[in-house]
Amino acid sequence: MDLDYALRDTAPEEPADDTPDLIKKKRAYESAKEKWERSNRMSLMIMKSTITVEIRGAIPNFESAKTYLDSVEEQSKGSSKVYDSTLIMNMLTTKYDRTCGIREHVMMMNNMTTELKGMEIPKGFLTHFIMTSFPSEFGLFKINYNTQKEKWTMNELIAMCVQEEERLKARKRILHIRLVQVQERESFKGSSSQRRSCTSPPRRFQASRSLRLQSDLMNYGLEEN
Repeated sequence: MDLDYALRDTAPEEPADDTPDLIKKKRAYESAKEKWERSNRMSLMIMKSTITVEIRGAIPNFESAKTYLDSVEEQSKGSSKVYDSTLIMNMLTTKYDRTCGIREHVMMMNNMTTELKGMEIPKGFLTHFIMTSFPSEFGLFKINYNTQKEKWTMNELIAMCVQEEERLKARKRILHIRLVQVQERESFKGSSSQRRSCTSPPRRFQASRSLRLQSDLMNYGLEEN
């Protein structure tokens, strides 16, 4: 049975009484009518059973499946505009906060653009737009991209972002190790100075290396959790 028959064709029209070869055309009409009505009933039943109660209540109860489907489409257009507006707002406000990996973040931003209906965003602009969601420690990464003539594809952007994130993580580990080493040396020097004569004049204050390393960790946004 052609379930979409009533969606593709209008209801068959009964032939007039003065139509030539009336009996034959009457039989064809009755057969087509039965087929169309069966398809129409099944289409209406399937559509109404798959639409939520809230949406179904806002759609007039048409007897024609095709008219009912057209009404559903009109309702979805308004909903689609609201959904697109919500997606755009999410894209503008979403920032990479490290709750997931950089790969997942870029893919999520890219998926948002594919869900926008009737809007085609140039790939070059999309790459710049995604980069605006990166935190400040990716500043050098963004500068390097802007100085290049070639534009990255989405796969290239993901690969480069993952590589940069790994570099920043390695930088974090190195800074942390240096911080621990400097703090241990300063702690040892502090213990040694206490054993010296208390009458020695105090040295001029100098910025501690440990404080500078802590500042570096903060600047990278990679401070220990």
